Amino acid sequence: MTRLPDIAPDRPVLIAGPTASGKSALALRIAADQGGVIVNADAIQVFSNWRVLTARPSPEDEATVPHRLYGHVPPGAAYSVGHWLREIAPLLRDGPRPIIIGGTGLYFTALTEGLADIPPTPQAVRDTANARVAQDGHEALLADLDAATVARIDTRNPMRVQRAWEVQQATGRGLAAWQDDTPPPLLPLSDCTALLVEADKEWLNARIARRFDAMLAAGALDEARANLPGWDPHCLSSKAIGAPELIAHLRGELPFEAAREAATIATRQFAKRQRTWFRARMRDWTAVDARDL
Repeated sequence: MTRLPDIAPDRPVLIAGPTASGKSALALRIAADQGGVIVNADAIQVFSNWRVLTARPSPEDEATVPHRLYGHVPPGAAYSVGHWLREIAPLLRDGPRPIIIGGTGLYFTALTEGLADIPPTPQAVRDTANARVAQDGHEALLADLDAATVARIDTRNPMRVQRAWEVQQATGRGLAAWQDDTPPPLLPLSDCTALLVEADKEWLNARIARRFDAMLAAGALDEARANLPGWDPHCLSSKAIGAPELIAHLRGELPFEAAREAATIATRQFAKRQRTWFRARMRDWTAVDARDL
């Protein structure tokens, strides 16, 4: 890892890193010093029903520097990396210099390496997948996938397994075959300043615990209560880290302290999955130490 390198003010900036590593503060600093628009690359921060729990930029930060693709999608809507690429394309083409920040590695990979043009999944196929996962777990879907796809996806990530199964069922082709037909990327890595924020496990875990407590103090439980009437665990917006645990508490299924601890553990596990993805897929990015930011 290196200290933060010089950043050219006329090149797009990509900032990836695990949750709670300080990415947002870095993006704000770059935008304030050099100008530009901060663009979200987090799959859950696009949804309108979570701000506190997903650590979306505050209204004050959004008033200081232009932000795009945050909180603009209704909670029950489907949203995918394909949706995100279609929305970011005009920002790359027509807007000021983008500072693209997030923890969803697939978004960055699709942006800089391209994304296969896979047809949308019919709702009936998704409903079947949801039912099988609810009954037997995502392993039941994994057993149906072709070998090339299994070798390529993160088989420990239920969302990735379900997505691959849905593609195979809906199109008759494995996800790996679709990926092999990928068109050119919207933003090649060679045209960017690409920064990967890395953090020591113990340092990051301590920050995760402090941040979740700060979220609770800022109203995360009230935010979950507002989501309770229409709660659907199958919606992508319901995958916000900590949301299932807080909902379980509000339903009387978990004591508050147990929900708090479970949510903190879930966040640590999520950060671990993020770090694994980044190490495997972002070897050509410039790694910077979160403690130096």
